[in-house]
Amino acid sequence: MKYTKPSLTFSEQADLLIRRGLEATREEIIEKLKTVSYYRLSAYWYPFRQPDDSLLPGTTLAVIWRRYTFDRQLRLVMMDAVERVEIAIRTQLVYHHTQRYGPFGYLDRAHLQGISVEDHRQLLERIREEARRSGEEFVKHFYAKYTAETDLPLWMASELMTFGNMLTFFRGVDTGLKQTIAVQFGVADRVLESWLRALNQVRNICAHHGRIWNRVFGLRPLIPRENKHPEWHRPVVISSDRVFGILSILQFLLAQVAPQSAWKSRLLELLGRYLDIPVKGMGFPPNWTESPFWK
Repeated sequence: MKYTKPSLTFSEQADLLIRRGLEATREEIIEKLKTVSYYRLSAYWYPFRQPDDSLLPGTTLAVIWRRYTFDRQLRLVMMDAVERVEIAIRTQLVYHHTQRYGPFGYLDRAHLQGISVEDHRQLLERIREEARRSGEEFVKHFYAKYTAETDLPLWMASELMTFGNMLTFFRGVDTGLKQTIAVQFGVADRVLESWLRALNQVRNICAHHGRIWNRVFGLRPLIPRENKHPEWHRPVVISSDRVFGILSILQFLLAQVAPQSAWKSRLLELLGRYLDIPVKGMGFPPNWTESPFWK
């Protein structure tokens, strides 16, 4: 089947939405569509769609727009937590690796055997490319002073790593080093690695302004075992494929990384301002406030 739908003007898009039952003036709809595309906004009226593509009676632009703005603010709150977690884990990773193998130990794949030769080569190339493109003073200063060196020490190179690069590095280190790092965050190393994979996915979605609200994530992080971490299972069962699971992971990690952080309060305040937004589709169980993470 070929795709034959034509491109519609903003006015035509507004007329289509009005025919399908969206309640708002034509001018209001056009104004919104000029700032947020029809296709992007459609994710927020999707729950109101009926089989014939019409919208449920009473569906208003105000409700759709409110869900969109809630999602945007949720992304900002989540990115703040992801940044703190990323920096804390990267700090531990760099510290323990350089203590064991020195500042340039990462150049030797023997010290990163958890990844393939090709993955190691690509990791080094990405770091070197970032160094070449970087305008950071610390990079210029290092190469100006240490003219015999072609690569940065790991503590400098890590400042140029993306979350994805850091995840590749974590996958590469040996199990003993992973365990040393994971114990700092209160979980098993395989759990922490799965969390990093999931948070990298979330970070990329947020960085590209993707929808978080009501999203089902493709990468499902592991939930710690009940015999060691009952708080993940009682009195609230935490699912890992939706936003609530990711938020719980972030809150758990922030309790280790930044126990004085007001992040939890800011998230709860956001939810409090949008009590009209249904949270079931985000994986929030009815008794979610009884969870030790959110009490």
